Amino acid sequence: MSNHRFVIAGTGSGVGKTTLTIGLMSAFMKKGLTVQGFKCGPDYIDPTYHKAVTKRPSRNLDSWMLDHDVVKEIFYNGSRGADLSIIEGVMGFFDGKNPLTNSGTTAELSMILETPVVLVVNCASMARSAAAIVKGFQAFAEGPNIVAVIANNVGSEGHYKIVKSAIEKECEIPVVGYLKRNTELSIPERHLGLVPSVERGELDPFFDQLGELVSESIDLDQLYELVKAPPVSIETNFFGKKYDTQVRIAVAKDAAFNFYYEENLELLKAYGAELVEFSPVKGEVLPDNVQGLYLGGGFPEEFASELAGQHEMKQSIRQAIEKGIPTLAECGGFMFLTENIETTDKEQFEMLGIIKGSVRMQTKRAALGYREIKGDNLFLKGELEAKGHEFHYSTFHPAEEIIDYAYEVKGMRGVKKEGVLYKNVVAGYTHFHFASCPKMIENWIAACKEYRENE
Repeated sequence: MSNHRFVIAGTGSGVGKTTLTIGLMSAFMKKGLTVQGFKCGPDYIDPTYHKAVTKRPSRNLDSWMLDHDVVKEIFYNGSRGADLSIIEGVMGFFDGKNPLTNSGTTAELSMILETPVVLVVNCASMARSAAAIVKGFQAFAEGPNIVAVIANNVGSEGHYKIVKSAIEKECEIPVVGYLKRNTELSIPERHLGLVPSVERGELDPFFDQLGELVSESIDLDQLYELVKAPPVSIETNFFGKKYDTQVRIAVAKDAAFNFYYEENLELLKAYGAELVEFSPVKGEVLPDNVQGLYLGGGFPEEFASELAGQHEMKQSIRQAIEKGIPTLAECGGFMFLTENIETTDKEQFEMLGIIKGSVRMQTKRAALGYREIKGDNLFLKGELEAKGHEFHYSTFHPAEEIIDYAYEVKGMRGVKKEGVLYKNVVAGYTHFHFASCPKMIENWIAACKEYRENE
């Protein structure tokens, strides 16, 4: 594992972190380096870009949902075999769960991992003021190690030289390069159908072009030297094998269902589950000899027509659920279990009908944020608590007034009951991070074993 790593941190909105991150990944790979991507915070979309460029699974690093030792272990494990690790920050450098602390921020993550920071500044219509912004970020908190600046959205090379001279004089920090304003090379709009395009390699020419652009205007050799850091040491074996394989759990994995933390899947394996992937969109029925079912998030609304027409697949899942197969359905998986999905065009498509009610898509975001989760169900028995997040553009409209809620969630706006329980199904909009409460995995596997015994 190389000791070269850095965090791409933004000063706020409009800095183009993801575009720059992808460009840097591509550029360093063109130099023959093996690059590993990471994403700060609970994001499923950006890691798909990282993986598409680097050909290695990108990992989420979240200092609010997870213990700091677990964050270190995720980074350590993910960086194996890489020459360079690049961590894409979330929001602005000091933006996280709480505006009064560094909890969950890119800044906190950089300190946990003792990782150099490359600050990206949106320099549009700005000259000397760019230095004031950088100096403010340098002085705001002790601990973060900002080693370099990249100027983004500059109007010309001359504009860049003005910004560079101001920052280097006032802040005593190198400005290693820039990107011009170039709308043609911005990431295509993240409409909900984009992920399959990423996975099919349709954006490879775009990635190559972006890498070439970055190579022309950013001093990659200087940057690589600046981001050498001490090795990350770990004292835990959180993701090590705990038990031999005990049960088989089916995992819906395709263009409609692909929002899974890599660590969630790895923890399931560590605790004794063999994972068997299947594609509902392609009409693949529930695999034989499985004792559990994981329906992750994704974009079922974008594939609602295809899903609605796969009658044999839907019937196989219905039968298993009615028999009591222990099931976790998160967000998109939850939507799939309802009676129908109504698109923004007001078209309705029949889903599984396990949960009585319908889902309606809307153009306005319905929920976003971290969640603390507790509830007496087969996963979170007794006083167990887990952490996760919500992010969706749909709303659930139950067909019945009385709902057997799946759990209780606490967010920025208080506490609410959420989701639906049905037999051994726990379904709702919240995405769980299993590493925040591994006991829920033990409970799931125990329920799977009981299901097998009762079949």
